[in-house]
Amino acid sequence: MGLLFCTVFYDFDPTQVSVVLGVVFSSVMFLSMGQSSQIATYMAEREVFYKQRGANFFRTASYVLATSVSQIPLALVETLIFGSLVYWLCGFESEFKLFLIFEFVLFVMNLAMGMWFFFLCSVGPNENVVTPLGMVSILVFVIFAGFIVTKSQIPDYLIWAHWISPMTWSIRALSINQYRSTNMDVCIYDGVDYCKDYGMTMGVYYLDLFGLETEKSWIVYGIIYTLAMYILFMFMSFLGLEYLRYESPENVDVSEKTIEDEVYTVLETPRNTGSATASGDYVVEMDNREKNFTPVTVAFQDLHYFVPDPNNPKEQLELLKGINGFAVPGSITALMGSSGAGKTTLMDVIAGRKTGGKITGKIMLNGYEANNLAIRRCTGYCEQMDIHSEAATIREALTFSSFLRQDASIPNVKKYESVDECIELLGLEDIADQIIRGSSVEQMKRLTIGVELAAQPSVIFLDEPTSGLDARSAELIMDGVRKVANSGRTIICTIHQPSSEVFYLFDSLLLLKRGGETVFFGELGQKCRNLIDYFEGIPGVAPLPVGYNPATWMLECIGAGVGNTAADSTDFVNSFRNSALNRALEANMAKEGISVPSPDLPEMIYTEKRAADSKTQMKFVVWRFIQMYWRTPSYTLTRMYLALFLALVFGLIFVDVDYASYSGLNSGVGMVFVAALFQGMMTFQSVLPLACVERASFYRERASQTYNALWYFLGSTLAEIPYCFFSGALFTVVYYPFVGFSGFSKGVLFWLAISLMVLMQVYMGMMFAYAMPSEEVAAIIGLLCNSVFMMFMGFSPPAYSIPSGYTWLYKISPLRFPLSIMEALVFADSDELPTWNETTQSYENVGSQLGCQPMADSPATVGHITIKEYTEQYFGFEHDNITRYFFVVIGCIILFRILGLIALRYINHQKR
Repeated sequence: MGLLFCTVFYDFDPTQVSVVLGVVFSSVMFLSMGQSSQIATYMAEREVFYKQRGANFFRTASYVLATSVSQIPLALVETLIFGSLVYWLCGFESEFKLFLIFEFVLFVMNLAMGMWFFFLCSVGPNENVVTPLGMVSILVFVIFAGFIVTKSQIPDYLIWAHWISPMTWSIRALSINQYRSTNMDVCIYDGVDYCKDYGMTMGVYYLDLFGLETEKSWIVYGIIYTLAMYILFMFMSFLGLEYLRYESPENVDVSEKTIEDEVYTVLETPRNTGSATASGDYVVEMDNREKNFTPVTVAFQDLHYFVPDPNNPKEQLELLKGINGFAVPGSITALMGSSGAGKTTLMDVIAGRKTGGKITGKIMLNGYEANNLAIRRCTGYCEQMDIHSEAATIREALTFSSFLRQDASIPNVKKYESVDECIELLGLEDIADQIIRGSSVEQMKRLTIGVELAAQPSVIFLDEPTSGLDARSAELIMDGVRKVANSGRTIICTIHQPSSEVFYLFDSLLLLKRGGETVFFGELGQKCRNLIDYFEGIPGVAPLPVGYNPATWMLECIGAGVGNTAADSTDFVNSFRNSALNRALEANMAKEGISVPSPDLPEMIYTEKRAADSKTQMKFVVWRFIQMYWRTPSYTLTRMYLALFLALVFGLIFVDVDYASYSGLNSGVGMVFVAALFQGMMTFQSVLPLACVERASFYRERASQTYNALWYFLGSTLAEIPYCFFSGALFTVVYYPFVGFSGFSKGVLFWLAISLMVLMQVYMGMMFAYAMPSEEVAAIIGLLCNSVFMMFMGFSPPAYSIPSGYTWLYKISPLRFPLSIMEALVFADSDELPTWNETTQSYENVGSQLGCQPMADSPATVGHITIKEYTEQYFGFEHDNITRYFFVVIGCIILFRILGLIALRYINHQKR
């Protein structure tokens, strides 16, 4: 942006005061708006602060001070790079002392606005509120800064807003720094004797044109005031963080089933009871419900997984080394090992979720080698992070999964029954109709399992289902998992270090050591007897202490726990290879239905990529988006309130402005420019958090082939339209007559133009949210693009003064076209222009429309001109091209949606 500024405004003429102050104004505004990109980071850090402050890690004051100090290096670098380019290449006075003042004012302003956004994050309930509120606050600071609306034009009842705006003081200080310099504060400049003609020096004259104070002491006052605001915002942030907390659930009243500790017992299974059948065979208790799935045995043979070595890209690291194993219906198989052993990697490979690397070996379903589609269609994958579309209820989330992931041939009644089954199995009856947003961690875990279970998969993979839970909640979750397994499904689960009660719920175990090698595979036995006997039979392994957790002891044996009893001296990999367990594994793998096809078991064959038909996909996905917008008032209503607030602010400022004067017209054009720009940018910034949060659930659902990306695109497209047009109508109904504009048909077109501009910005925001790796990157790149588009909208710099090398940017700037419609409608509408009479030196046949009016008080360099002519010649807002502008706006909207669809379809930032 610094390079763009200095090339667009290269070596400006100091006598063009509107251009010089435009550079000052734009520099301050750009750096201030740039701080809004930190909102997402501040909000994420606030959650951590709440936890650490609650545990008395530090004082709130220490946190606020640390945050303020951490801002300084980045603010300094930003200011030095941007300020240096703008100052020396745009043509500011070439005095080093003045340059240092310029840099310091920008630096302090940068810090103050960064702390302002930090304050908003400390008191705002969520990002959907803070983001648009931040943009509107910048707008208020901008309006009353004294450039777009000069101090003399601000009504007396609003003049206080001019004096409290930090931008006012920074712009004043930078302007005085330029025009009261040695070379500017002179009587004669460029052949004009300002002292003789105007009774003041050249610098004072141009400052006075904009109603700015002229004494040099105001530079010091500006720095002191901005520093004071920085400290004030810091103190306000401290108060917000110290006394406000947003830790309670949002928009829900949690009604949780009461489970008394005294009556809670772990579900009995053949592995945690002390008895067995007379034959010693393991019998799985199967649920007697009618099944909508086919029981499947999963087997994997000689699995290897390679990834590029980050230190030597030509070499590869082998993360899994010849892993064998299987899991049968009705059982829970645990994948365990130390951190980095490859348990999650193994599960991702089996589940077909790896997006990179090289995989060798075989994965079989019922003895038939499986393709990726079969794996994704017949399995469910519960991720460690519980990611859902949080505006839905728990029942709606389960119904969504049931209808979109069960085969289209299954009757709807059966799908609803499967939803009820999930709710019953996982104990979700009391909270089934609760909004997901605000649910507890344990409830979210159960929902994650339920969403996969509702799809009626044959196999369910669970990645660390008990992570982040206390022992009791972990038991509740695994109790539900045990019930799911008893329904006849195959469960494969990674788990780190479970309690003994949870560990007893597992039927089989695949244990990996660091490096991705097997050290145990087999049934655990009663109370893990098989596991204990195996490890105690290895020379050098200490026996299991009485009452000790077998899971903890086992991990310590192989060097994956806190204690390391025998790992250094014992080769557990070789011990397993030579053990009876490995021979039993090889024998079982050779059986029919494991790694060999069985005539009694079906092959999992799918002809369709997705289970549901296109009509069902469209119906459920679009309806979910409509519900999500309706149930997220922090996003939708905030936009409405702020649109109304902006309309009132502009109305109060411009209630009696005479647009037929030079200053009035420029202020009016600037008013429409700022109103349209910030309405659009507010919605752009607002949609990023929502789109990025929903993108995470889209990635999860796309991995399961839940629906086509086209329907997600359609849902997000349609859901926005009524809110954009309603907020545009709310703004126009108040703003249009309040500021003195008239004409119903023009008002309708004005509403359409600003609504389409808002819609364009929303869709552009979605495009960046889908294309960029994170919300922070999307915000920064989006702000950069909007800043470029803003410079070439035709207002600052005006269209006529844009350098020829940048006219292509002016022609393609998408924001220029809706702005041109709005400006031309109110300032360039004229059925017939009046004629200039050279004799009388006045206009004749002046019509009643604003565009027909002669512009009063026009500078000598402009001469006699009408409002319409000045608007079209100076700013490029041509009334005759309004129809073309509308088509271009619609074309830009379609373009951004197509680019968004391409990003949604082909860009995936979820790497495994």
